[in-house]
Amino acid sequence: EAFEKEMAEYLGVKHAIGVASGTDALWLALKALGIGPGDGVIVPSFTFFATAGAVVNVGAIPVFADIDPKTFNIDPEDVHRILTEDRKSQIRAIVPVHLYGQPADMDEILAVANEYNLYVVEDTAQAIGAEYKGRKVGTIGHIGIFSFFPTKNLGAYGDGGLVVTDNDDLAEKVRMLRVHGAKPKYCHHL
Repeated sequence: EAFEKEMAEYLGVKHAIGVASGTDALWLALKALGIGPGDGVIVPSFTFFATAGAVVNVGAIPVFADIDPKTFNIDPEDVHRILTEDRKSQIRAIVPVHLYGQPADMDEILAVANEYNLYVVEDTAQAIGAEYKGRKVGTIGHIGIFSFFPTKNLGAYGDGGLVVTDNDDLAEKVRMLRVHGAKPKYCHHL
C-alpha cells in the first residue's frame, strides 16, 4: 500500500494498483475496460510478446500496426489507416507501447482514439519516469501499466506490476479483479 501511494504521487494519478506482473497489469487493464471476445485491440508490430498476449488472453484479437522507423513506437498514421478499413467497428482499444523509455506520439494516438471512441491503454513496461510534454507516460490514456520485472528500469526482487488510472470505477474493477473479483474478501462479484 505504501508503494502504491508513493507511485500514485510520483506519477500524478489518483490510483496505482499493485499486481503480480506487467503482463497481469495488461490483462487486468483490458478486462477492467470490458475488452473481450470478438473485440479488436490495436497493438504495435514491434514489442514484447506480452502486449499481444494479454489481448489474446481476454479473448480479443490483436490488430498489428506498423511502427515509426525513427522511434520504434506505434505509428499513429497506420493506426488511422487500420481504423478506416471495414473492420473498424470491432476495434475497441489502442495499446501504445512506450518502448525503450521513449514515449509514443500520444497527441496523435489520443486524437485517433477520440475520433473513433476507443480506449487507450498505455504499456509503460519499459518507460517508468519518462515524460511526454510534461506528463509522466502511463498517465495520459485511460489506463496505464508498468512492469517491475528485474530487467526493467525499476526492477523488483522477482516480479511485479502496476495499473494506474484517474478513473475511480476502473480502479475499483482492477482492485477487485486482482483478487479474483472479490469485495469484500470471499464475496466474488466479478
